[in-house]
Amino acid sequence: MTHVIRTATTDDAGRLAKLAAVTFPLACPPGSAPEDIAAHVASTLGPDNFRAYLADPAVTVLVIDEAGELRGYSLLVARPAQDPEVAAVLSELPCTELSKCYVHPDHHGLGAAAELMHASIAAAAAAGARGLWLGVNSQNARAIRFYSKSGFHRVGTKSFKLGSTVEHDFVMERAIRP
Repeated sequence: MTHVIRTATTDDAGRLAKLAAVTFPLACPPGSAPEDIAAHVASTLGPDNFRAYLADPAVTVLVIDEAGELRGYSLLVARPAQDPEVAAVLSELPCTELSKCYVHPDHHGLGAAAELMHASIAAAAAAGARGLWLGVNSQNARAIRFYSKSGFHRVGTKSFKLGSTVEHDFVMERAIRP
């Protein structure tokens, strides 16, 4: 099945926030406190956050749009890594961050994630990136397998704070060939 993937607009902000509230918890380790997940979603993935992301010229948000329903999204950030742990391990410069790449669980296993990844790689390449990097929780085996199949390899680690818990993420990178 081929999915319609397009660049998000500010009209999508509310639907993106609803989708993020469903998909972000899936990326968290099993022992994560529900209140920490909810606080993170409220502080970084609400409609106002998505409007701000969409207004940022360094950010591209792609969505899988199925008859007006958003089934997945990716968020690319085309600026140098701010985290010193990440900046130290990236080799494909300039490198765009794949900050978010989520598909609604009802669409897992249907090829939607692979199509979204291909579109994300193409968008980063079109913006001049030579590489693409991401952080993924070290316990998220399903995502790590998907990213590895998508050409990413582990180049380092970084920390991610979820509530009062410090989570450990793998930093993964892939080259983008013109």
